[in-house]
Amino acid sequence: MARGKSKLTRRDFVRTAAAATAVASTLPRFTWGAAPDKPLKIGLIGCGGRGTGAAHNAMAADPNVKVVALADIAKDRLEACRKDLKDKRGVDIDEKMCFVGLDGYKKIMDTDVDYVILATPPYYRPEHFTAAIAAGKHVFVEKPVAVDPVGARKMFAAGEAAQKKNLCVVAGTQRRHQNGYIETIKRIRDGAIGDIVSAQCYWNGGQLWYRKREAGWSDMEWMHRDWVNWCWLSGDHIVEQHVHNIDIINWVLGTHPISVVSFGSRQRRVTGDQYDNFSSDFSYPGPRKDTPIHVHSMCRQISGCKNDVSERVVGQTGISNCNGWISTVGKIEHQGNDPYVQEHKDLIDAIRSGRPLNETQAVTESTLCAIMARTSAYTGKEVTWDEILNSEMQLSPPDYELTEENIRAHIPVPGKA
Repeated sequence: MARGKSKLTRRDFVRTAAAATAVASTLPRFTWGAAPDKPLKIGLIGCGGRGTGAAHNAMAADPNVKVVALADIAKDRLEACRKDLKDKRGVDIDEKMCFVGLDGYKKIMDTDVDYVILATPPYYRPEHFTAAIAAGKHVFVEKPVAVDPVGARKMFAAGEAAQKKNLCVVAGTQRRHQNGYIETIKRIRDGAIGDIVSAQCYWNGGQLWYRKREAGWSDMEWMHRDWVNWCWLSGDHIVEQHVHNIDIINWVLGTHPISVVSFGSRQRRVTGDQYDNFSSDFSYPGPRKDTPIHVHSMCRQISGCKNDVSERVVGQTGISNCNGWISTVGKIEHQGNDPYVQEHKDLIDAIRSGRPLNETQAVTESTLCAIMARTSAYTGKEVTWDEILNSEMQLSPPDYELTEENIRAHIPVPGKA
Protein backbone atom coordinates (compact mmCIF):
# COMPACT_ATOMS: atom_id res chain seq x y z
CA MET A 1 0.00 0.00 0.00
CA ALA A 2 1.15 3.53 -0.69
CA ARG A 3 2.44 5.35 2.35
CA GLY A 4 2.48 8.98 3.32
CA LYS A 5 2.97 10.97 6.50
CA SER A 6 -0.12 9.51 8.18
CA LYS A 7 0.45 6.95 10.91
CA LEU A 8 -2.57 4.92 9.75
CA THR A 9 -1.32 2.23 7.37
CA ARG A 10 -2.47 -1.21 6.32
CA ARG A 11 0.33 -2.74 8.39
CA ASP A 12 -0.88 -0.83 11.46
CA PHE A 13 -4.43 -1.98 10.76
CA VAL A 14 -3.57 -5.63 10.44
CA ARG A 15 -1.26 -5.62 13.46
CA THR A 16 -3.84 -3.92 15.70
CA ALA A 17 -6.67 -6.17 14.56
CA ALA A 18 -4.58 -9.28 15.16
CA ALA A 19 -3.68 -8.08 18.65
CA ALA A 20 -7.32 -7.76 19.74
CA THR A 21 -7.97 -9.83 22.86
CA ALA A 22 -11.16 -11.03 24.49
CA VAL A 23 -12.63 -8.77 27.14
CA ALA A 24 -13.53 -10.43 30.43
CA SER A 25 -17.18 -11.42 30.73
CA THR A 26 -19.01 -9.33 33.31
CA LEU A 27 -22.52 -8.49 34.38
CA PRO A 28 -24.03 -5.05 33.69
CA ARG A 29 -22.65 -2.38 36.02
CA PHE A 30 -25.99 -0.58 36.17
CA THR A 31 -28.40 -1.79 38.86
CA TRP A 32 -31.70 -3.03 37.40
CA GLY A 33 -34.76 -1.04 38.42
CA ALA A 34 -32.70 1.75 40.01
CA ALA A 35 -34.17 5.20 40.55
CA PRO A 36 -34.99 7.04 37.28
CA ASP A 37 -32.74 9.93 38.27
CA LYS A 38 -29.65 7.73 38.65
CA PRO A 39 -27.05 9.04 36.16
CA LEU A 40 -26.03 6.88 33.22
CA LYS A 41 -22.59 7.18 31.65
CA ILE A 42 -22.07 6.75 27.91
CA GLY A 43 -18.96 5.95 25.90
CA LEU A 44 -19.00 7.04 22.24
CA ILE A 45 -16.99 4.92 19.80
CA GLY A 46 -16.80 6.68 16.45
CA CYS A 47 -16.81 10.49 16.64
CA GLY A 48 -17.90 11.41 13.11
CA GLY A 49 -21.13 13.15 12.20
CA ARG A 50 -23.46 10.24 13.03
CA GLY A 51 -21.65 9.42 16.26
CA THR A 52 -21.70 13.04 17.41
CA GLY A 53 -25.38 13.26 16.48
CA ALA A 54 -26.17 10.09 18.42
CA ALA A 55 -24.41 11.50 21.48
CA HIS A 56 -26.63 14.59 21.33
CA ASN A 57 -29.72 12.42 20.82
CA ALA A 58 -28.90 10.33 23.89
CA MET A 59 -28.47 13.36 26.13
CA ALA A 60 -31.65 14.92 24.72
CA ALA A 61 -33.51 11.73 25.65
CA ASP A 62 -32.76 11.94 29.38
CA PRO A 63 -31.30 14.73 31.55
CA ASN A 64 -29.45 12.18 33.68
CA VAL A 65 -27.45 10.72 30.83
CA LYS A 66 -24.00 12.01 30.00
CA VAL A 67 -21.29 11.17 27.48
CA VAL A 68 -18.08 10.72 29.50
CA ALA A 69 -15.71 8.91 27.10
CA LEU A 70 -14.75 9.16 23.42
CA ALA A 71 -12.83 6.92 21.03
CA ASP A 72 -11.88 7.39 17.38
CA ILE A 73 -8.99 6.44 15.12
CA ALA A 74 -8.50 10.11 14.15
CA LYS A 75 -7.54 12.67 16.80
CA ASP A 76 -8.89 15.63 14.85
CA ARG A 77 -12.32 14.03 14.56
CA LEU A 78 -12.38 13.14 18.26
CA GLU A 79 -11.42 16.68 19.24
CA ALA A 80 -14.09 18.16 16.95
CA CYS A 81 -16.71 15.98 18.65
CA ARG A 82 -15.37 16.85 22.09
CA LYS A 83 -15.59 20.57 21.31
CA ASP A 84 -19.08 20.22 19.85
CA LEU A 85 -20.39 18.46 22.96
CA LYS A 86 -18.86 21.13 25.19
CA ASP A 87 -20.14 24.05 23.12
CA LYS A 88 -23.68 22.73 22.66
CA ARG A 89 -24.25 20.61 25.77
CA GLY A 90 -21.79 21.98 28.29
CA VAL A 91 -20.20 18.53 28.58
CA ASP A 92 -16.48 18.77 29.30
CA ILE A 93 -14.96 15.34 28.67
CA ASP A 94 -11.75 14.63 30.56
CA GLU A 95 -8.75 14.14 28.29
CA LYS A 96 -7.99 10.94 30.20
CA MET A 97 -11.28 9.55 28.83
CA CYS A 98 -10.39 10.32 25.20
CA PHE A 99 -8.82 7.42 23.31
CA VAL A 100 -7.27 7.68 19.85
CA GLY A 101 -6.38 4.69 17.69
CA LEU A 102 -7.79 1.44 16.36
CA ASP A 103 -7.74 -0.03 19.87
CA GLY A 104 -9.54 2.93 21.47
CA TYR A 105 -12.77 0.95 21.72
CA LYS A 106 -11.10 -1.57 24.04
CA LYS A 107 -10.04 1.22 26.39
CA ILE A 108 -13.62 2.45 26.62
CA MET A 109 -14.75 -1.08 27.50
CA ASP A 110 -12.37 -0.96 30.47
CA THR A 111 -14.09 2.15 31.89
CA ASP A 112 -17.23 2.22 34.06
CA VAL A 113 -19.57 3.50 31.32
CA ASP A 114 -23.07 1.98 31.41
CA TYR A 115 -23.65 1.85 27.68
CA VAL A 116 -21.71 2.45 24.52
CA ILE A 117 -22.69 4.02 21.21
CA LEU A 118 -21.11 2.16 18.28
CA ALA A 119 -20.86 4.56 15.33
CA THR A 120 -17.65 3.70 13.50
CA PRO A 121 -17.68 2.54 9.85
CA PRO A 122 -19.79 -0.66 9.73
CA TYR A 123 -16.81 -2.95 9.03
CA TYR A 124 -15.86 -2.66 12.70
CA ARG A 125 -19.34 -3.26 14.12
CA PRO A 126 -19.16 -7.03 14.82
CA GLU A 127 -15.81 -6.74 16.62
CA HIS A 128 -16.88 -3.74 18.69
CA PHE A 129 -20.29 -5.19 19.52
CA THR A 130 -18.81 -8.50 20.60
CA ALA A 131 -16.35 -6.67 22.88
CA ALA A 132 -19.12 -4.53 24.37
CA ILE A 133 -21.29 -7.52 25.27
CA ALA A 134 -18.29 -9.38 26.71
CA ALA A 135 -17.58 -6.31 28.87
CA GLY A 136 -21.17 -6.22 30.16
CA LYS A 137 -22.14 -2.97 28.46
CA HIS A 138 -25.57 -2.05 27.16
CA VAL A 139 -25.33 -0.96 23.52
CA PHE A 140 -26.71 1.47 21.00
CA VAL A 141 -25.48 0.04 17.70
CA GLU A 142 -25.71 2.03 14.49
CA LYS A 143 -26.89 0.31 11.35
CA PRO A 144 -25.78 -1.55 9.34
CA VAL A 145 -24.22 -4.03 11.73
CA ALA A 146 -21.95 -5.91 9.31
CA VAL A 147 -20.58 -5.77 5.77
CA ASP A 148 -20.34 -9.53 5.12
CA PRO A 149 -21.91 -12.84 6.22
CA VAL A 150 -19.07 -13.69 8.61
CA GLY A 151 -19.66 -10.42 10.45
CA ALA A 152 -23.41 -10.99 10.50
CA ARG A 153 -22.97 -14.37 12.19
CA LYS A 154 -20.77 -12.71 14.82
CA MET A 155 -23.58 -10.24 15.44
CA PHE A 156 -26.17 -13.02 15.84
CA ALA A 157 -23.89 -14.79 18.34
CA ALA A 158 -23.15 -11.67 20.37
CA GLY A 159 -26.86 -10.79 20.37
CA GLU A 160 -27.65 -14.16 21.92
CA ALA A 161 -24.93 -13.56 24.52
CA ALA A 162 -26.50 -10.17 25.31
CA GLN A 163 -29.86 -11.82 25.88
CA LYS A 164 -28.37 -14.32 28.31
CA LYS A 165 -26.76 -11.45 30.24
CA ASN A 166 -29.95 -9.33 30.24
CA LEU A 167 -28.12 -6.59 28.37
CA CYS A 168 -30.11 -4.05 26.36
CA VAL A 169 -29.38 -3.47 22.67
CA VAL A 170 -31.07 -0.87 20.48
CA ALA A 171 -30.20 -0.41 16.81
CA GLY A 172 -30.09 2.72 14.67
CA THR A 173 -33.07 1.58 12.59
CA GLN A 174 -34.96 4.54 13.98
CA ARG A 175 -38.17 3.94 12.02
CA ARG A 176 -38.92 1.15 14.52
CA HIS A 177 -39.14 3.90 17.16
CA GLN A 178 -41.20 6.33 15.04
CA ASN A 179 -44.83 6.57 16.06
CA GLY A 180 -46.19 6.83 12.52
CA TYR A 181 -44.55 3.55 11.50
CA ILE A 182 -45.35 1.80 14.78
CA GLU A 183 -49.09 2.54 14.67
CA THR A 184 -49.49 1.94 10.92
CA ILE A 185 -47.59 -1.34 10.83
CA LYS A 186 -49.52 -2.57 13.88
CA ARG A 187 -52.76 -2.07 11.95
CA ILE A 188 -51.34 -3.71 8.82
CA ARG A 189 -50.29 -6.75 10.81
CA ASP A 190 -53.73 -6.81 12.45
CA GLY A 191 -55.26 -7.23 8.97
CA ALA A 192 -56.20 -3.68 7.89
CA ILE A 193 -55.38 -4.44 4.23
CA GLY A 194 -55.74 -8.21 4.29
CA ASP A 195 -52.91 -10.58 3.44
CA ILE A 196 -49.88 -8.86 1.86
CA VAL A 197 -49.45 -9.77 -1.81
CA SER A 198 -46.54 -7.50 -2.81
CA ALA A 199 -44.43 -4.56 -1.65
CA GLN A 200 -41.91 -1.96 -2.79
CA CYS A 201 -39.21 0.00 -0.98
CA TYR A 202 -37.00 2.82 -2.21
CA TRP A 203 -34.05 4.98 -1.25
CA ASN A 204 -33.35 6.96 -4.39
CA GLY A 205 -31.39 10.09 -3.57
CA GLY A 206 -28.46 12.22 -4.57
CA GLN A 207 -24.76 11.64 -4.24
CA LEU A 208 -23.46 11.39 -0.68
CA TRP A 209 -20.40 13.19 0.63
CA TYR A 210 -16.94 12.08 -0.43
CA ARG A 211 -13.34 13.00 0.30
CA LYS A 212 -10.74 13.23 -2.42
CA ARG A 213 -7.28 12.08 -1.46
CA GLU A 214 -5.01 14.67 0.11
CA ALA A 215 -1.23 14.77 -0.03
CA GLY A 216 0.39 12.72 2.72
CA TRP A 217 -2.55 10.38 3.23
CA SER A 218 -1.82 6.65 3.08
CA ASP A 219 -4.27 4.39 1.30
CA MET A 220 -5.75 3.38 4.65
CA GLU A 221 -6.23 6.92 5.90
CA TRP A 222 -7.87 7.98 2.65
CA MET A 223 -10.32 5.07 2.76
CA HIS A 224 -11.22 5.80 6.39
CA ARG A 225 -11.73 9.50 5.71
CA ASP A 226 -13.86 8.53 2.69
CA TRP A 227 -15.34 5.40 4.27
CA VAL A 228 -18.90 5.72 2.97
CA ASN A 229 -17.63 5.09 -0.59
CA TRP A 230 -15.63 1.89 0.07
CA CYS A 231 -17.37 -1.47 0.09
CA TRP A 232 -15.21 -3.13 2.76
CA LEU A 233 -15.87 -0.28 5.20
CA SER A 234 -19.53 0.54 4.45
CA GLY A 235 -20.93 -2.53 2.71
CA ASP A 236 -21.94 -0.41 -0.33
CA HIS A 237 -24.88 1.97 -0.10
CA ILE A 238 -27.51 -0.74 -0.45
CA VAL A 239 -26.22 -2.04 2.89
CA GLU A 240 -25.21 1.23 4.53
CA GLN A 241 -28.36 3.23 3.67
CA HIS A 242 -31.09 1.18 1.97
CA VAL A 243 -31.08 -1.23 4.93
CA HIS A 244 -33.62 1.15 6.53
CA ASN A 245 -36.26 0.46 3.89
CA ILE A 246 -35.55 -3.26 3.67
CA ASP A 247 -35.95 -3.37 7.45
CA ILE A 248 -39.47 -1.95 7.16
CA ILE A 249 -40.49 -4.71 4.74
CA ASN A 250 -39.06 -7.37 7.07
CA TRP A 251 -40.97 -5.77 9.94
CA VAL A 252 -44.28 -5.74 8.06
CA LEU A 253 -43.92 -9.30 6.76
CA GLY A 254 -42.45 -10.61 10.01
CA THR A 255 -39.68 -12.52 8.28
CA HIS A 256 -36.71 -12.31 5.90
CA PRO A 257 -36.65 -13.13 2.17
CA ILE A 258 -36.00 -16.57 0.71
CA SER A 259 -33.95 -15.34 -2.26
CA VAL A 260 -33.12 -12.31 -4.40
CA VAL A 261 -32.10 -11.40 -7.93
CA SER A 262 -30.47 -7.98 -8.32
CA PHE A 263 -28.63 -5.80 -10.76
CA GLY A 264 -26.73 -2.56 -10.38
CA SER A 265 -24.01 -0.43 -11.88
CA ARG A 266 -21.52 2.37 -11.32
CA GLN A 267 -22.26 5.46 -13.39
CA ARG A 268 -21.14 8.67 -11.68
CA ARG A 269 -19.41 7.78 -8.42
CA VAL A 270 -16.39 10.01 -7.78
CA THR A 271 -14.37 7.97 -5.28
CA GLY A 272 -14.32 4.48 -3.82
CA ASP A 273 -15.15 1.11 -5.37
CA GLN A 274 -18.94 0.86 -5.00
CA TYR A 275 -21.94 0.88 -7.30
CA ASP A 276 -24.25 3.89 -7.29
CA ASN A 277 -27.52 2.09 -8.13
CA PHE A 278 -29.24 -1.23 -7.36
CA SER A 279 -32.54 -2.84 -8.29
CA SER A 280 -33.61 -6.04 -6.52
CA ASP A 281 -36.46 -8.53 -6.68
CA PHE A 282 -36.79 -10.18 -3.25
CA SER A 283 -38.91 -13.31 -2.82
CA TYR A 284 -40.50 -13.65 0.64
CA PRO A 285 -42.46 -16.61 1.96
CA GLY A 286 -46.03 -16.52 0.65
CA PRO A 287 -49.24 -18.37 1.55
CA ARG A 288 -48.00 -21.36 -0.48
CA LYS A 289 -44.52 -22.52 -1.45
CA ASP A 290 -45.15 -21.84 -5.12
CA THR A 291 -46.51 -18.32 -4.51
CA PRO A 292 -43.81 -16.13 -2.93
CA ILE A 293 -44.44 -12.49 -2.11
CA HIS A 294 -42.32 -10.39 -4.46
CA VAL A 295 -40.80 -7.15 -3.12
CA HIS A 296 -39.16 -4.66 -5.46
CA SER A 297 -36.26 -2.84 -3.80
CA MET A 298 -34.59 0.12 -5.50
CA CYS A 299 -31.79 2.43 -4.33
CA ARG A 300 -29.65 5.04 -6.05
CA GLN A 301 -27.13 7.72 -5.10
CA ILE A 302 -26.98 9.91 -8.22
CA SER A 303 -27.70 13.65 -8.18
CA GLY A 304 -30.05 15.26 -10.68
CA CYS A 305 -32.57 12.39 -10.73
CA LYS A 306 -36.05 11.84 -9.28
CA ASN A 307 -35.76 11.08 -5.57
CA ASP A 308 -37.96 8.80 -3.49
CA VAL A 309 -37.40 7.45 0.02
CA SER A 310 -40.44 5.39 0.92
CA GLU A 311 -42.10 2.02 1.38
CA ARG A 312 -45.39 0.63 0.10
CA VAL A 313 -47.20 -2.62 0.84
CA VAL A 314 -50.10 -3.98 -1.20
CA GLY A 315 -52.67 -6.20 0.48
CA GLN A 316 -55.72 -8.10 -0.77
CA THR A 317 -58.03 -5.24 0.27
CA GLY A 318 -55.83 -2.13 0.41
CA ILE A 319 -52.49 -0.33 0.22
CA SER A 320 -50.34 1.45 2.83
CA ASN A 321 -47.20 3.59 2.93
CA CYS A 322 -46.36 1.98 6.33
CA ASN A 323 -46.09 5.43 7.90
CA GLY A 324 -49.35 7.23 8.64
CA TRP A 325 -51.70 6.17 5.83
CA ILE A 326 -53.78 3.11 4.90
CA SER A 327 -56.14 3.23 1.91
CA THR A 328 -58.94 1.45 3.78
CA VAL A 329 -58.64 3.73 6.80
CA GLY A 330 -57.20 7.01 5.57
CA LYS A 331 -54.78 9.02 7.65
CA ILE A 332 -53.55 7.24 10.78
CA GLU A 333 -53.66 9.50 13.80
CA HIS A 334 -50.52 9.36 15.91
CA GLN A 335 -48.44 11.58 18.13
CA GLY A 336 -45.37 12.82 16.28
CA ASN A 337 -41.96 12.14 17.80
CA ASP A 338 -38.27 12.42 17.01
CA PRO A 339 -37.23 8.80 16.38
CA TYR A 340 -33.50 9.63 16.69
CA VAL A 341 -34.12 10.72 20.29
CA GLN A 342 -36.81 8.10 20.94
CA GLU A 343 -34.52 5.18 20.14
CA HIS A 344 -32.17 6.31 22.93
CA LYS A 345 -35.08 6.97 25.27
CA ASP A 346 -36.33 3.44 24.68
CA LEU A 347 -32.86 2.05 25.41
CA ILE A 348 -32.49 4.15 28.56
CA ASP A 349 -35.98 3.18 29.77
CA ALA A 350 -35.16 -0.49 29.20
CA ILE A 351 -31.92 -0.20 31.18
CA ARG A 352 -33.63 1.57 34.07
CA SER A 353 -36.69 -0.69 34.18
CA GLY A 354 -34.85 -4.00 34.13
CA ARG A 355 -36.91 -5.17 31.13
CA PRO A 356 -34.24 -5.92 28.53
CA LEU A 357 -34.78 -4.78 24.96
CA ASN A 358 -32.70 -6.55 22.32
CA GLU A 359 -32.96 -5.55 18.64
CA THR A 360 -29.88 -7.45 17.46
CA GLN A 361 -31.64 -10.14 15.47
CA ALA A 362 -33.91 -7.79 13.50
CA VAL A 363 -31.18 -5.35 12.46
CA THR A 364 -28.76 -8.19 11.63
CA GLU A 365 -31.34 -9.95 9.46
CA SER A 366 -32.07 -6.71 7.58
CA THR A 367 -28.34 -6.10 7.13
CA LEU A 368 -27.88 -9.62 5.78
CA CYS A 369 -30.79 -9.09 3.34
CA ALA A 370 -28.97 -6.07 1.91
CA ILE A 371 -25.69 -8.04 1.72
CA MET A 372 -27.59 -10.77 -0.13
CA ALA A 373 -28.91 -8.27 -2.69
CA ARG A 374 -25.47 -6.67 -3.12
CA THR A 375 -23.93 -10.08 -3.75
CA SER A 376 -26.55 -10.88 -6.39
CA ALA A 377 -25.94 -7.57 -8.17
CA TYR A 378 -22.15 -7.98 -8.09
CA THR A 379 -22.29 -11.54 -9.46
CA GLY A 380 -25.44 -11.52 -11.58
CA LYS A 381 -26.61 -14.68 -9.79
CA GLU A 382 -29.69 -15.48 -7.75
CA VAL A 383 -28.69 -15.65 -4.09
CA THR A 384 -30.69 -17.49 -1.44
CA TRP A 385 -30.96 -16.71 2.27
CA ASP A 386 -29.37 -20.02 3.23
CA GLU A 387 -26.43 -19.41 0.87
CA ILE A 388 -25.66 -15.97 2.25
CA LEU A 389 -26.25 -16.98 5.88
CA ASN A 390 -23.68 -19.78 5.59
CA SER A 391 -21.25 -18.02 3.25
CA GLU A 392 -17.60 -17.62 4.27
CA MET A 393 -17.34 -14.37 2.28
CA GLN A 394 -15.42 -11.83 4.35
CA LEU A 395 -14.50 -8.34 3.19
CA SER A 396 -11.10 -6.86 4.02
CA PRO A 397 -8.91 -3.91 2.98
CA PRO A 398 -7.74 -4.16 -0.65
CA ASP A 399 -4.20 -5.47 -1.06
CA TYR A 400 -3.34 -3.35 -4.10
CA GLU A 401 -2.13 0.25 -4.36
CA LEU A 402 -5.06 2.61 -4.80
CA THR A 403 -4.57 4.12 -8.22
CA GLU A 404 -7.52 5.05 -10.42
CA GLU A 405 -6.68 2.25 -12.83
CA ASN A 406 -6.39 -0.37 -10.08
CA ILE A 407 -9.65 0.68 -8.45
CA ARG A 408 -11.51 0.56 -11.76
CA ALA A 409 -10.11 -2.91 -12.45
CA HIS A 410 -11.56 -4.22 -9.18
CA ILE A 411 -15.15 -2.96 -9.60
CA PRO A 412 -17.38 -6.11 -9.66
CA VAL A 413 -18.63 -7.14 -13.11
CA PRO A 414 -21.85 -9.23 -13.12
CA GLY A 415 -21.36 -12.60 -14.78
CA LYS A 416 -17.62 -12.45 -14.07
CA ALA A 417 -17.34 -11.47 -10.39
